[in-house]
Amino acid sequence: MPDTSCQLYLISPNDVGGNFPEQLKLALGDGTAAAFQFRVKDIDAHEAVRLAEPIKAICDAHDVAFVVNDDVALAKRLSADGLHLGQSDEKLSVARAELGPDVQIGITCHDSRHLAMEAGEGGANYVAFGAFFPTQTKETHHKPDIEILKWWSSVMEIPCVAIGGITPENCKPLVEAGADFLAVSGSVWNCPEGPAHAVRQFSEVLQQSA
Repeated sequence: MPDTSCQLYLISPNDVGGNFPEQLKLALGDGTAAAFQFRVKDIDAHEAVRLAEPIKAICDAHDVAFVVNDDVALAKRLSADGLHLGQSDEKLSVARAELGPDVQIGITCHDSRHLAMEAGEGGANYVAFGAFFPTQTKETHHKPDIEILKWWSSVMEIPCVAIGGITPENCKPLVEAGADFLAVSGSVWNCPEGPAHAVRQFSEVLQQSA
């Protein structure tokens, strides 16, 4: 993996069927991504497992952390490396009790310093701030100032993730402000030149900013 202080955190599109596993292999090929989040909505548990198992195997083969969005039961069933929780999802303490101490649990904190401190003090392994830019991936109601990344980096050692509309063209200020991870989705999977090209573009920015 390239020696950078900030790394990519890929978030899946909602449709991970078809040739998506092959697209994921291409995206993970150069080692820039450190984590992948399985974020698929409105499917039943059996279908989620069917879709997730081959994707997790690809992540394992590339030494990339496999993170499940929202679903504690699915994370446990898949022996996921991590779980990401929103503010309306299961409580951190309950998820930790269910999954044990080794699973990395991250919390969405929007634009709130209070929520971030609460998550950090509650045992979260990372906090996520966003959306920093307009995004089509999900509906957003919060737009943090970039200063929140600088503040967090100065007061806490727990990593922070920047999320929301991040592209190779707009990500540099987030990296320079102290983001440990850039959570990206549409800018990778919807790249006209393909996901590998998008990841290479991100990699160039991350290495320049290291």
